[in-house]
Amino acid sequence: MIEDDEELAEIISKYLSSFDIDVKNASEPYIGLSLLDVEKFDLLILDLTLPGIDGLELIPKIRQKSDIPIIVSTARSDIVDKVVGLQRGADDYMPKPYDPRELEARIKSILRRQQVVQKNLNNKNDALIIDKDGLQIRYKDKVLSLTPAEFDILSLLAKNKNRSISRESFIYESKHIDDNSSLKNIDVMVSRIRAKLADIDPDSVKIKTVRGFGYQLIDK
Repeated sequence: MIEDDEELAEIISKYLSSFDIDVKNASEPYIGLSLLDVEKFDLLILDLTLPGIDGLELIPKIRQKSDIPIIVSTARSDIVDKVVGLQRGADDYMPKPYDPRELEARIKSILRRQQVVQKNLNNKNDALIIDKDGLQIRYKDKVLSLTPAEFDILSLLAKNKNRSISRESFIYESKHIDDNSSLKNIDVMVSRIRAKLADIDPDSVKIKTVRGFGYQLIDK
């Protein structure tokens, strides 16, 4: 928290601690800014009327170094301050005075949303992103170097994740594998795909051999 009213900061800190929310306060804005370089915080409560620099000017400086959620906490009720604060990167705006219970509720609401966003981001990063038109597959934001036949095989596996696909199905459903190809050729191509995935991340994506049948793309 960056709040120059130390008495208010103590009241807020004491209240939030009863909900297992630990608060560190900086009464000087530049000290609070520097703390972001040396410690990890989940959220920032920011006053606007601060010594040395206005809180609205501080928000862009915070955003240059961190995407930490920011709740503006201020006695200033001008709608312009609210709009500017949100435009510059604040996530919420609470005019003083307010009930600490509302602050606690808003903190938890923002942190829940952050967890959902992070979970979705992680899922996206772990996914195979398929570009059918460009015959490209991205994994962890990197483009896999695949032949057209390998693209068809991995696309079919990804489309049917956690389901077993027969070797014959790769031949029949691929546009780039000759119908007269041997099942051995499929094994060779799958082996190459495994190696290319492992070059990016050896642990996350697994292509499991289904003995006597084919292959299956499974979660880690």
